[in-house]
Amino acid sequence: MAKTIMVVDDSASLRQVVGIALRGASYDVIEACDGRDALAKLSGQKVHLIISDVNMPNMDGISFVKALKQLPAYKFTPVIMLTTESQEAKKQQGQAAGAKAWVVKPFRPDQMLGAVQKLVLP
Repeated sequence: MAKTIMVVDDSASLRQVVGIALRGASYDVIEACDGRDALAKLSGQKVHLIISDVNMPNMDGISFVKALKQLPAYKFTPVIMLTTESQEAKKQQGQAAGAKAWVVKPFRPDQMLGAVQKLVLP
């Protein structure tokens, strides 16, 4: 059975690139345009991993991860932050919120898939 990964980014083109890479590796993909949209789409179904941008309108990635970790169904869902932010302070905020990995854009799809394979829930 295919594992489901949610991609949260306000850039449609980035969601498309990540989605193509993930679908190519046989994952199912749910897309959301920001943290608020992502929370609305998480309706208790099993999501094995979430890839989220940091800088988004309505609800940024770090606020989204904090909100996600409050939901019992998603408390242990691993999150990869995929972002242009490379500052240590931002990374620490992401880790404190509950992110498991930090991938800086521009990224190589194989690099991202490597992180996904390490972190995706069984």
